[in-house]
Amino acid sequence: MNTGICPDCDAEVEVSSDTEIGEFVTCDDCGARLEVTDTDPLELEVVPEEEEEEEEEEDEW
Repeated sequence: MNTGICPDCDAEVEVSSDTEIGEFVTCDDCGARLEVTDTDPLELEVVPEEEEEEEEEEDEW
C-alpha cells in the first residue's frame, strides 16, 4: 500500500501499490474524490464535482 495526503482535509489516504497516474480514489475522512497525479511519491489532487459546477451555472441564469 502507498500513502498520500488528501489535499482537502490533510488526512492520510491509502491506495494500492499498483495504482497508476490518472486513477481516482476517495478520501475516507472527508469523502473528496481525488485523482492520482504522481505515484513516487504519491500525490493526489481534488477532482471538482461536476454536479456542483452545473448547479452554479444554472444559478447564473
